[in-house]
Amino acid sequence: MNQIAMRDRTDGLYDRVRHLIPEMEWDTFVEDIRAIEALKRERNAVILAHNYQTPEIFHCVADIRGDSLALAREAQETDADVIVMAGVHFMAETAKMLNPASTVLIPDMQAGCSLADSITGRDVRLLRERHPGVPVVSYVNTSAEVKAESDMCCTSGNAKRVVESLGTDRVIMIPDEYLARNIEAETGIKMITWAGHCEVHERFTPDEIARMRADNPGLVVIAHPECPPEVVAASDFSGSTAMMDDFVRERSGSRILLVTECSMSDNLAIKYPQTSFVRPCNMCPHMKRITLANIRHALETMTHEVTLDPELSSRGRRAVERMLAV
Repeated sequence: MNQIAMRDRTDGLYDRVRHLIPEMEWDTFVEDIRAIEALKRERNAVILAHNYQTPEIFHCVADIRGDSLALAREAQETDADVIVMAGVHFMAETAKMLNPASTVLIPDMQAGCSLADSITGRDVRLLRERHPGVPVVSYVNTSAEVKAESDMCCTSGNAKRVVESLGTDRVIMIPDEYLARNIEAETGIKMITWAGHCEVHERFTPDEIARMRADNPGLVVIAHPECPPEVVAASDFSGSTAMMDDFVRERSGSRILLVTECSMSDNLAIKYPQTSFVRPCNMCPHMKRITLANIRHALETMTHEVTLDPELSSRGRRAVERMLAV
């Protein structure tokens, strides 16, 4: 092991991830991690990392970690001059809405989202025309343009509370059809849906869960609510990635299947080493566009900056802030 890697092990970073990242692979990360830490100090920058980021990002350079709701809340509180979003584009837009005076960077402009790409602001206006007077709740996994056309945003963690707070018997809930159906089943409130799906979560099936249970007696299955309703029904618990974290913490030592993007299992395995995770790996190709190398490049070159039309940003921010108030 070279001297840099040895020093970094002494600093404790490698100890966080040693049972998932081999020493040879770690040596390829150390230079970028050191450079990123120096650049953060120089730029007064923070890195926000979603739960689906790889361990070397999530555990070794991120300052703020969590699901979409946690990142939205924490982004609102930061006093950093520069925010780097280790996530996908709609998350960077949300951070910019809540921090208009900060420079928001995304390391790869192609880090998109199948849900965000499935609907436009024009689509929302047409839905309003077809269903006059029905409130529009847009999932946080949407563009700033869609948020600006919405009454309120939600995440998978607070969707039930947001919907119930409206006090109505019908809601236009977009764009995730499966999340809307799962919330409809929980609340009894009629959801007018859009045929948007997460390309990671839509691939899971009840048959896959049944096979995993057969191979792993006593397995506890936790599904993300972006999964099809029949997958949620075949699981023991359904919740956002933050709820998954809480659930795993309370069941230390269990054998657990997380029905979500595979880096979530990696990051919780580091956090809860006494728990055994079964990993059917459905990977998000957009999240995986973010790497240590392009985070470093973003801070070195101050690219790629996310900018928003001020009027659109103000309207979108209203919908996000209504969510945060709930």
